[in-house]
Amino acid sequence: MTPFLDHDPAAPAAEDETGRVLTYGEMRAAAEELAGRLSPRALVFLWAENSFGALIGYLACLCRGAAPLLLDRRLAPSLARDLLARYRPAFLWRPEDMEDDGGRLETVFRLEGYGLAATGLPPWPLHEDLALLVTTSGSTGSPKLVRQSRRNLESNARSIAAYLELTPAERPITTLPLHYVYGLSVVNSHLWAGAALLLTDKSLIRKEFWDFLRRGRATSLAGVPYTYEMLKKLRFFQMDLPHLTTLTQAGGKLNPDLHREFAQYARDRGKKFVVMYGAAEATARMGYLPPDQALAKCGGMGRAIPGGRFAIEDGSGAEIAGGGQVGELIYYGDNVTLGYAESGADLAKGDERGGRLATGDLVRRDEDGCYYVVGRKKRFLKIFGHRLGLDETEQLLKSAFPGLDCACLGRDDHLRVVVAGPGELGEAVRAFLTGTVRLHPSALTVSAVAAIPKNAAGKTLYAELEATHGA
Repeated sequence: MTPFLDHDPAAPAAEDETGRVLTYGEMRAAAEELAGRLSPRALVFLWAENSFGALIGYLACLCRGAAPLLLDRRLAPSLARDLLARYRPAFLWRPEDMEDDGGRLETVFRLEGYGLAATGLPPWPLHEDLALLVTTSGSTGSPKLVRQSRRNLESNARSIAAYLELTPAERPITTLPLHYVYGLSVVNSHLWAGAALLLTDKSLIRKEFWDFLRRGRATSLAGVPYTYEMLKKLRFFQMDLPHLTTLTQAGGKLNPDLHREFAQYARDRGKKFVVMYGAAEATARMGYLPPDQALAKCGGMGRAIPGGRFAIEDGSGAEIAGGGQVGELIYYGDNVTLGYAESGADLAKGDERGGRLATGDLVRRDEDGCYYVVGRKKRFLKIFGHRLGLDETEQLLKSAFPGLDCACLGRDDHLRVVVAGPGELGEAVRAFLTGTVRLHPSALTVSAVAAIPKNAAGKTLYAELEATHGA
């Protein structure tokens, strides 16, 4: 049994777009039925959708003590084969329309549009603390996985439910994929609180999404920066959504102007806008900005979550005690994950982090204890001896060119900017950087493309850009 299902059996646990509802009792019975088909401490590859079948599969693994790897169901078959060869799962839990593998594997159990197959592969031993594997955010096909424990999952769900003040009355709609740690954290924290999930894979640019949001009386909506850019384009501020009380944002730093607009909207409409900070390496969330500070601390990511602690270290590893200085953000908490896996043999490893995570983010802390991300430790260039923050440059361009989608990369003494749009837009960006930022033209290349490549969560795929536009 998992505490995510330990609620009133008659209470609604999830609803899909057809209006069908599964209660906590029904969800628990289905998860336990599937769990009975799994071996304890088995590795399970789970192709995730925002659906009853995927959710039951995830919960069944937690009930049985099996360890699922959550995968994007759109993952390229070649990448999936590489992961299968590397990690040798005992079982596959996949949508029925993905079962065409030439008859090599027999589906031995079906439930809610999913089928279970045993692979017969020789298993790697799993450490007793391993409860979940997730892909790193750079690529859903990356063989580098984050190893999470049951303590990681439960402590983070408990903390998020506490600072968001979640109750069984909540009805969050799934705007993010289950295999993405932010999307999974929405599921975990609300199940922890005994709330009812509204399950959909529809994009928010689809009319069906908004019909379901209204019909399902959704109380909250979660998004990455790209989500909020799209919401503004969709004229979200003019929508009548009386049941929607909370907006949460994570997955990267939101443009300060957009942050301010949504914070003002929330204040004017009596809603909550909560900016959050996290990473797969910390299960999900590490920090949050209390909604009553959303306007006053615009651009900030707030304070450490309940049960966690932040510190700032300088380049020599010494802790920075005072405010205003920039250093690397260090996080301490029970949600700091066990470490990475890059091969099947790594699944037997225990806790390699000891509750401490060096985030790689450069931050400053104001006099009130609010933290602000100013860049990535490794996302800097030196242009003719002057340090240039790539993330800061992206934010600068997006502020100067509203609606612009761009990415900055390069090497020392040469900045490369990739913009989505016509060549004329690229020339305007070049003129801005050479004129306003005073970059010498010889240190700058601007390329225009049809679209910036992003993963399912809307994060820029810098590695892909490096391969095609690298310096």
